[in-house]
Amino acid sequence: MRLKTTLFGHTYAFKDVKEVLAKANEEKSGDILAGVAAESTVERIAAKTVLADMTLEDLRNNPVVPYEDDDITRVDQDSVDEEVFGRIKAMTVGEFREFLLSASEKEIAAIRPALTSEIVAAVAKLMSNMDLVYAAKKMHVEATCNTTIGKPGTLSSRLQPNHATDDVAGIMASVMEGISYGVGDAVIGLNPAVDAIDSVADILKEFKEFMYKWDIPTQNCVLAHVTTQMKVLERNLAPMDLMFQSLAGSEVASRAFGINVALMDEAYAIMKERKSSVGPNFMYFETGQGSELSADGNHGADQLVMEARCYAFAKRYNPFLVNTVVGFIGPEYLYDGRQMIRAGLEDHFMGKLTGIPMGCDVCYTNHMRADQNDLENLAMMLTMADCNYIMGIPAGDDVMLMYQTTSYHDAAALRRLSGKHTIAPFEKRMKELGIFDEQGNLSTIAGDPSVFISREQEIHLRSAV
Repeated sequence: MRLKTTLFGHTYAFKDVKEVLAKANEEKSGDILAGVAAESTVERIAAKTVLADMTLEDLRNNPVVPYEDDDITRVDQDSVDEEVFGRIKAMTVGEFREFLLSASEKEIAAIRPALTSEIVAAVAKLMSNMDLVYAAKKMHVEATCNTTIGKPGTLSSRLQPNHATDDVAGIMASVMEGISYGVGDAVIGLNPAVDAIDSVADILKEFKEFMYKWDIPTQNCVLAHVTTQMKVLERNLAPMDLMFQSLAGSEVASRAFGINVALMDEAYAIMKERKSSVGPNFMYFETGQGSELSADGNHGADQLVMEARCYAFAKRYNPFLVNTVVGFIGPEYLYDGRQMIRAGLEDHFMGKLTGIPMGCDVCYTNHMRADQNDLENLAMMLTMADCNYIMGIPAGDDVMLMYQTTSYHDAAALRRLSGKHTIAPFEKRMKELGIFDEQGNLSTIAGDPSVFISREQEIHLRSAV
């Protein structure tokens, strides 16, 4: 394995695979903060040149966190299909890039069981933004909870009715407004302001009662810590279609999230036994570049490789939803709109290549050098890349998490631009309610939540909100 190259009369030598991977990454403020980034554009190109000539076997044999030290490394390495890996291990990363850009979806799916996180991240580093869109578009990963997400020609959305105090009436007002815009076919999923068992149970019950009353084909979820959700299930307090947890890419970083592989195995087992959904996919995970450095758990690796390891972790549980909250952590990790766009495309591609049903929270924090145009550019590129789903939030401004993301209107506009539709049973119900017209576009009554509100409910909501 060669770890050096000469460019413009200067020899660039790297100490190990981890350094090559880090310095081959596109510029990210998080890698600079971690002290692992290339010091110049030329050094970055040198690292990419060395990486392109590495074999997939080189990457398999050199995980960025040792097997004996990390439970996620063990999950990743132990999942490899050795027979399939034997067929591709001599391929270089450069050759693998060419394969992904030229191969069919079926051919890519056939080699997917042989891939480790380092392989997935390495090939992303050699791709342009257009490469990432082009390759991701040919990979579709479907999953079924109550409904099926990820079918070609669909763009789904998560209805995120967050409330600053978890007031149920206020939350349900947002739910009704979101559904009236045709948002929520991926999930009705709330980030709770308070991680409390009774509150989580009450909100889950309200979501489920609304779904039953109005025959809305979707899934319910409250994005509390996994241990809180486990207690809700153990005490049989509320129906739960999807179980949620944020993931990190190392055992050390996972510990900061209050989880490890053993706990997630336990959570998966209890959810499988007690879930209220009907399909085989009932887990929901969120990730985002930079969380491992925040938790001092990056092990000297770059944030893109650590993010790829999150997807290997997620794949263990056959999830229904996974999304990167791409610009949520802030400028320390993704400095501006350019870096945010690049990270969103990388994460979406890596998730699909790993084999998980990938979406994206196209977002940024208010102290980043990014704006609405950056957000919309990434949303349009991800739609072109056949991203499974995005977020839907009133006016795109979350009143509880205090960040900017995609609105109810954005989801409708992206579907209109791309000719995509919501999940079929959801679309059928929206047409029955008059929210969609016969073409699946928003009707003249869209955005009017009064279709769901009786006079008594309206009086109660106005007094509460």
